[in-house]
Amino acid sequence: MKVFVGIDLGSTTTKAVILDEEERVIGRGITNSRSNYDVACAVVREEAFVRARFTMIERGLRTPRPHVIQDLERNFRLHQHLEQLDRLREAMLMLAARRGTPASIINGICDEMAIRARKHFAPGATRKSDFFRDLAAADYMSLAEAIREVSFESLCAIYDAAILAVENLTLDRAFERHIGSALQETEDGESLKEAVGAACNAELVESGSVGTGYGRQRLPFPKEQIRSEILCHGLGAHAMFPGTRTVLDIGGQDTKAIQLDPNGIVTSFQMNDRCAAGCGRYLGYIADEMNLGLHELGPLANESRHRVKINSTCTVFAGAELRDRLALGQKREDILAGLHRAIILRAMSLLARSGGISDEFTFTGGVARNSAAVGALRDLIAENYGARTINISHESIYTGALGAALFATRSAVRGNA
Repeated sequence: MKVFVGIDLGSTTTKAVILDEEERVIGRGITNSRSNYDVACAVVREEAFVRARFTMIERGLRTPRPHVIQDLERNFRLHQHLEQLDRLREAMLMLAARRGTPASIINGICDEMAIRARKHFAPGATRKSDFFRDLAAADYMSLAEAIREVSFESLCAIYDAAILAVENLTLDRAFERHIGSALQETEDGESLKEAVGAACNAELVESGSVGTGYGRQRLPFPKEQIRSEILCHGLGAHAMFPGTRTVLDIGGQDTKAIQLDPNGIVTSFQMNDRCAAGCGRYLGYIADEMNLGLHELGPLANESRHRVKINSTCTVFAGAELRDRLALGQKREDILAGLHRAIILRAMSLLARSGGISDEFTFTGGVARNSAAVGALRDLIAENYGARTINISHESIYTGALGAALFATRSAVRGNA
């Protein structure tokens, strides 16, 4: 089967999308590894190809059984996570030996992390994150806090050094290594085994690839296979919602306001690329200052009853203003509500300069997953433009990678013409 790959190398996450010859999405991958752009590209590509194999299994079943596929993939992810834990253990034991930390302490923590991993991936369990780094860090830190023989700071230093080494190890041929174990733990008949066997034996031929994103110049692609973020987000949003005329993308490092024609071609745009103010990295900084997970910001802001007016969304000054307001006794949820509105106000300014908001409007990027940001956007659009159709896909973070994959398929078609 011929497939086409799009990779969006962002400042905080890297995404990949794989399309078949009919431009259908068959695989997606995402990683928050930022220690090495080349590694992030390799990891996300492998993840997307793994997911493509699961799509092939799903298509190969005689009758649709989504719950069986979900169980199979959940078991697969567990074994993948356990393999990464083994690598993390090895790296930490090497560092511990150099620093005089007893191996028994590291092994004890890692043994408990493996037990917790099975709970994370148990049927019906809800994980706070799908990223190995996030899950492992949360488990490790909570377990390290209970250790008395070695200081918490020393144990954190071992983890911080080890996780960088583990992130630089790609999981090549992960599907082949773990699908057998996952299949043994998944209850179903012979048809699933047949579908898995067919997916394992199927050849996926990468017939085209295009890269985009903040770090696109670091992608291992020729120049002719690189496209701008503006073009890719515009085409990706048009593919997801064909009626789209205005697109707002808030990523980790920049904000983009894009106007499209009926064919998904960019007619104008405005971009804030001077700093990360009002973007994903700004929110990440706020989360760190408040000792919260990034995913916790939106829900907490939604609890606000008295929104605070925020004067600056500059990352440099955010910490000082945040601490001042907390010292004044203002509630975290009220401060966060004000922060989210301030972020969207900056984006509204870009949208106005790009040509305003037409019907339909599509919100993309990682911040589109933040419920408080979405709520503030809906309110401000209604206040300034009236009723508009607002599209927000659960897969919005993949919009740029989807646009890149579409450019890859169309370039291949032109090349064969």
